[in-house]
Amino acid sequence: MTTFHLAVITAGITQPSSTRLLADRLTEATVRALARHDVGEVVVEVVDVREVAHDLTNHVLTGFASPDLQVRLDAITEADAVVVATPVYAASYSGLFKMLIDVLPKDALRDTPVLLGATGGTARHSLAIDHALRPLFAHLGALVAPVAVFAASEDWGSVDAGRLGERIERAGAAFAALVSGSPRADRVDPFEQVTPFESMLTDLRAR
Repeated sequence: MTTFHLAVITAGITQPSSTRLLADRLTEATVRALARHDVGEVVVEVVDVREVAHDLTNHVLTGFASPDLQVRLDAITEADAVVVATPVYAASYSGLFKMLIDVLPKDALRDTPVLLGATGGTARHSLAIDHALRPLFAHLGALVAPVAVFAASEDWGSVDAGRLGERIERAGAAFAALVSGSPRADRVDPFEQVTPFESMLTDLRAR
């Protein structure tokens, strides 16, 4: 059986963290969807940036990664696909998240499918995904999934029954289809059952 490696980068700072919660939900939705595709066993490796914050700073200053940080960098570099989730501060991704991206090896994410997620206090920060995160990963050469998820604070009140849950499931299903190379499900053609014009004329003549 083949093994599919899914790396999850979560850049939440607080504990508990809504960013970590979003990352977990996106991961669960993706794994459920991947089970419907022939990708083999899915192995998830979570990189919680908060746990290596000091190591990241040292790496930036010295150019050397600690053993703990190196394990996490290797997990991202060797992954078949990556899920990312970052809080939004001042209309962009967090500095801690960017620091991790900065120390990744060159071309580490090139041609790697990436699912984007972000959290913020209000929905007005949602555009950060399109004007900050997408350009960043496009610059890195990643295959950025078209369906992303932004979760504002008010979205968490009814995540299971509300629209956030639906958006997470949709993003996971679309990402699984992308990484597995599966075609999109056929859409229903609204004009498929339209009565031909000739038939309508025949009906009118019969009257």
